[in-house]
Amino acid sequence: MTNIERASAFTGQPDLSLIICTLNEGAAIRSVVTEISDTLAGISHEIIVVDDNSADNTAAEVLDLARTHPHVRLHVRVNERGLSSAAIKGWDIAHGKYLGVMDGDGQHDPLAIRALAEMIMKGDKDLVCVSRYIGTTETGLSGIRDLGSKAATWATGLVLKVPLSDPMSGCFLMTREYYQSARPKLTGIGFKILLDIAASAPRKPRFGEVKAALRERQGGVSKLDLRVVLDLGALLVEKATGGLLPAKFVLFAGVGLSGVVVYTILLYLGHHFLTVPGQFPIYRYQYNKEDLVNYSLAIWLSMTWNFFLNNLITFRDRRLKGWRMFGGLIRFYIACSLGALISLCLSLFMKDQLHIHYVVAGIIATLISSVWNYWASTLLSWRDKKTGG
Repeated sequence: MTNIERASAFTGQPDLSLIICTLNEGAAIRSVVTEISDTLAGISHEIIVVDDNSADNTAAEVLDLARTHPHVRLHVRVNERGLSSAAIKGWDIAHGKYLGVMDGDGQHDPLAIRALAEMIMKGDKDLVCVSRYIGTTETGLSGIRDLGSKAATWATGLVLKVPLSDPMSGCFLMTREYYQSARPKLTGIGFKILLDIAASAPRKPRFGEVKAALRERQGGVSKLDLRVVLDLGALLVEKATGGLLPAKFVLFAGVGLSGVVVYTILLYLGHHFLTVPGQFPIYRYQYNKEDLVNYSLAIWLSMTWNFFLNNLITFRDRRLKGWRMFGGLIRFYIACSLGALISLCLSLFMKDQLHIHYVVAGIIATLISSVWNYWASTLLSWRDKKTGG
């Protein structure tokens, strides 16, 4: 099943292309699109709704609205998830001289977006953003979310080339030239696309900000959860290391560390409760069968743990479900089989020949094989489907 795009009757080049990324926003999307369209009256614009195959009536609402609003377009992504990658897709298919993004739940103020449009169209700015932290007025966030946003803002300030007051903002506009300069290095992970853009561009932009608090959500639910925080941390590591450590590898490594904990627990339990008499030869050495079974079981079960957690966190933008998940698990076993064999042989060798503690030997061997496991599983289990639309 491929991505689907419903083109509008609008054929010219608008001044502004505004992307709205949606996932189950059917309760709000009609009013959001109508309100922003009315507010941008007099500015040549198009609105592209990029929907991650919502289970509700989001797509139907947009298509119905497009019948009377020819500047509205719908693009439905299948088997893909994530606000950042959705925004990138929207900008890639947009026609405007200026590109922007806003949420589909009604929290972003259309008047602020109009102010951004008028600011950037003067021609002396590359990037203009809505900020919740200009002045001392209300941000529109609850206490805990506000504290978390401020902490994330401080952390991103250490990485960004741009001293934005609100790098967590999900509402901003930029010139097409600035976007194209950042496009080759965009990660497309998580929800914080402004951070990705600002940290990927090769030069510091001429930027401006407009103060606006978040409004009450008109529909849908917050997408903020632990995975969003993990995505942000991984993205910061990638940008801070200049791409040396890709964000997905950072997430994969984090999942792998949890797998090491599982692996260690299983090794301990097997060492104390598993009894398998006898020995077996490898080359000139003799190894205990109990160690072979113990290490093998621990590797297999921790691999299974890693697969399901990676499917939930690292590759959630390509998350496998149903029979596709079962097929992905089999491919994951195949992809990691060489890494598992390396881990097993190294564990046995370090324990028996180098006399390293059985747990330490297992952990060292697991870490050595993790890099291979990342690249192999990325290629086989969670292949990046190149879909059109």
